Amino acid sequence: MKISIGNDHAGPDYKKAIVEMLQEKGHQVINHGTDSSESVDYPDFGHPVAIDVENKTAHFGVVICGSGNGINMTVNKHQGIRSALCWTKEIAALARQHNDANIISIPARFTSVPQAVEMVETFLNTNFEGGRHANRVNKIACQ
Repeated sequence: MKISIGNDHAGPDYKKAIVEMLQEKGHQVINHGTDSSESVDYPDFGHPVAIDVENKTAHFGVVICGSGNGINMTVNKHQGIRSALCWTKEIAALARQHNDANIISIPARFTSVPQAVEMVETFLNTNFEGGRHANRVNKIACQ
């Protein structure tokens, strides 16, 4: 699988650990994130991830900022993106099962690196259940 990842200054350590895990599992990674802790603007790193997922050059996306909110709002502006702000592996699983989320947003200041890695792993290994959830997901996008 090909995974696109982007992060601001709150997430370089998270990105590094997530990328290592993804590559160990044989995934390809498109890296749009910063490696610096110097202040940057999260939209500059979120939009490229959303575009990768929108254009199907990546199967899924991972975005990281301090609260997870700003970068999540950014990527959700794109049609066809369903990004979920997750802070536990259970929420990550439900985001895939019930919402067919295609990007996971991680709040670096409120989760640990091991939690983030576990959430991404859960997210990628969980399938959308479809059924009654498909009708709801189909109503999300604005036309």
